Formats: sequence, C-alpha cells, structure tokens
Amino acid sequence: MEVAELLRELGGVATRSALLAVVGRRAVDHALAVGVVEAVARGRYALPELGEAVAAAHRLTGALCLTSAALHHGWAVKTVPDHPHVAVPRNRKVPTEHRRGVHVHYLDDPPGTIALDKTATLIHCLRRLPFDEALAIADSAMRSGDEVSLRQAAATARGPGSRQVRSVASLARAEAANPFESVLRSIALGVDGLHVEPQLLITSTRPWCRPDLVDRDLRIAVEADSFEWHGDRAALARDARRYNLLVADGWLVLRFAWEHVMHDAEHVRAVLQAVVHQRAQGPFGPSPAA
Repeated sequence: MEVAELLRELGGVATRSALLAVVGRRAVDHALAVGVVEAVARGRYALPELGEAVAAAHRLTGALCLTSAALHHGWAVKTVPDHPHVAVPRNRKVPTEHRRGVHVHYLDDPPGTIALDKTATLIHCLRRLPFDEALAIADSAMRSGDEVSLRQAAATARGPGSRQVRSVASLARAEAANPFESVLRSIALGVDGLHVEPQLLITSTRPWCRPDLVDRDLRIAVEADSFEWHGDRAALARDARRYNLLVADGWLVLRFAWEHVMHDAEHVRAVLQAVVHQRAQGPFGPSPAA
C-alpha cells in the first residue's frame, strides 16, 4: 500500500508510528523525500494538500474552514476535500478566476488568521457536515486532546444546527482509532436496538480483547477490518484466534471492509439491523465481564 493512499484512508493526517506500522520506515522516509507526504509537526504527517489549502486561504485573504480547517488543526476527516474550503466575509465579491480550485464559503465575520480557531471549526463542521463526517472529526479532536474545544463548541453553539453540534459532541470518543471506525460507529448508532461502545474490554475470553464496537447486552462485536492494516500472516493468525475465541464465548462477530463502511452505508446498516433482530429473538446467557 502506498503511503499517500494509507494517509488518505487514515483521514489525511497521521502519526509516524501509525504509518510505520503498515508500510515500514523505508516507504515513509521515501515518501517524505519525494514530497508525497509532508511533516507538519514532530512525528505527524499530512498530505501535500494541506499546504496547498493554506496557500489558497492566503490568496483569497480568507480563513480555512470545514474539513480544511479540521486538517489544519491536525484532525482526521472521513474524506480529504478535493479542493480547499475557504471562508471569506459575507459581503466580499470573489472573482470567478479566484474561485477555481477552491470551495468558497461566506461567514459574517471570519477571523483574520489562516483558519477558524478550534472551537469555531468544530461548530462549523458539526453544524454543517453530515453526521458521519462530523463524528469522525469530533472523535479525532478527542484523540488529539482537544476535548475542551469540543465542550466549548457544544456549550456556545446557537441557531440552526446547534442541536447536532451538541449531539455529536456528546457522542465523541477518543477510543475510535480513525475515521473508518468513527464512520462505522455512526452507522451503528442509527440501528434500532443496537447500543455499541467503542473499544470495550472483553474479559470473558483469554486473552482479553477490545473489538472496535461492542454491544454487551446482545453480545455483538463489530470490527472495522482493512486488509492493508491487518494483511500480513501474523495478523491473520492473531485475528482468527481472537474471533474464534469470541464466537466460542457466545459472541457474534461482524467484520466490515473499509469500502463497505465508507461507500455502502446502507449495506452495513441492513446487516446490523438484521443481526439485531436475530439476536433479540432469544437469551444468550449471562452478560460478559467487561
């Protein structure tokens, strides 16, 4: 798997250790040397589009917003934008030639800095983006230690969309490792009768394990599976052992591919709903220790 492709699947920004775990040191160092990825902070890497977005904001004398601002703050997104999102004052007239290659947004009072600040970015994203994209950014903000900004966004959001801001903020979890897991959880949260928690520790198997999503009452474990991230022989053996132990312990294990989660949410939702209906038909013994 190419480094840029992996970085895109990880949400556009990632730590060096996350990249090394999949593609190895030589590939990462080569990608840096040829400019396929860029170092944006110590041990953190991003796609070159991040630098291009900053240049676009400067060109329009505007501020990065939505997913472009999220990436600027080091938060992963479900989909890296095809063009930078730049906010300008509502009364500004932007010539057609300056709009090319940029998504222009109008705000009453955009800041004079290169991007909306963290709280404003979260309000903007959680208000305007679809639920799954908003949750991916909120989860990433939690992972990055920006819980205070997220709570401020929930407390200060007003007007249309503020209910979604508060809802997404309340659901954000640092345990979600990447947008893949966040988007899977966003689908699961919309399934009637399914109540999942991310990375819940299951202690009724030996060794203990932490599936990506767990419904402890229905004994359903849901995994966000990627061949690229778990595709070597050792990972295959480890995963097979873990899944078999869970099934033997009375768990139903579901595994969804990245392509299904990111591009076929209806399929994932239908499978989850069918399984919930099936599991709700009868008892499954005592709840697992967790």
